Amino acid sequence: MSSVLYDAQGPRAKRRNILYTVLFVLAAAAVVWWVYDGLNSKHQLDWIKWKPFFTSSLPWQTYIWPGFQNTIKAAFFALIIALPLGALFGIGRLSDHRWMRAPSGVVVEFFRAIPVLVLMIIANQVYAEYTDIDTETRPLYAVVTGLVLYNASVLAEIVRAGILTLPSGQTDAAKAIGMRKGQTMVFVLLPQAVTAMLPAIVSQIVVIVKDTALGGAVMTFPELLASVRPMAANYGANTIACFTIIAVIYIALNFTLTSFASWLERRLRRAKKSTGAVVGTGPGGDLETIGAPSLNIDDGRAV
Repeated sequence: MSSVLYDAQGPRAKRRNILYTVLFVLAAAAVVWWVYDGLNSKHQLDWIKWKPFFTSSLPWQTYIWPGFQNTIKAAFFALIIALPLGALFGIGRLSDHRWMRAPSGVVVEFFRAIPVLVLMIIANQVYAEYTDIDTETRPLYAVVTGLVLYNASVLAEIVRAGILTLPSGQTDAAKAIGMRKGQTMVFVLLPQAVTAMLPAIVSQIVVIVKDTALGGAVMTFPELLASVRPMAANYGANTIACFTIIAVIYIALNFTLTSFASWLERRLRRAKKSTGAVVGTGPGGDLETIGAPSLNIDDGRAV
């Protein structure tokens, strides 16, 4: 049986695919066994190394929870600052005025080209030289600053691309009913582009959460990943166990974010479908459209 996309597999192709599947499963099983044997031979799978995480709340309260709080705090502040900045610069790049479009493009391209770790280090040095922020909170400021500068530039491109994906008829329709360009952007283009931009925005939020670990690696910011070092030293050099627990927490956190975004995207799409015009019967039995604006030709306004 054939379809538009592909032809049905013949007997030789089916046997070949079965052979490839078996070889892949065997290779994957061999890799898993190699990893397991290596860890087991180094006594990294001994229960004594994993026991503290399952029988006591001390490592969670002393190391993991404070690090988790700092990770969420840095990611939250970076997000609430980077999102409006990214939207502002993304809209600025679409401006008809060159005095607004050119500086926005320079800022976006400049900070997007610099690694976020370099931005964090520069911000830390600037705060150390020119501010009186104490050394305990300075890493947080530096991490947030680096994340904001880099991710605002990336989000600006996401916003710009999301708006450009909309059909030009949306802008033409807004102009036809007398809306100014600012009103068109705020009330017509941005609300429709949000659904298209949502997956990319959530992906960038996940990047923000993970990039907080750079502050712990370089500037002693006590985030989630930085808790591995003192925790492993305190519980018998169980580095593999500590990294595994932290990795599971990161996976659960990012999976929660992506699941929420998927739910929100489906809800927005359903809301869009449910706001269309409804055709019903009028008092005289004639068909009439309910809930759709009509265009007043005399004054160019929707009534």
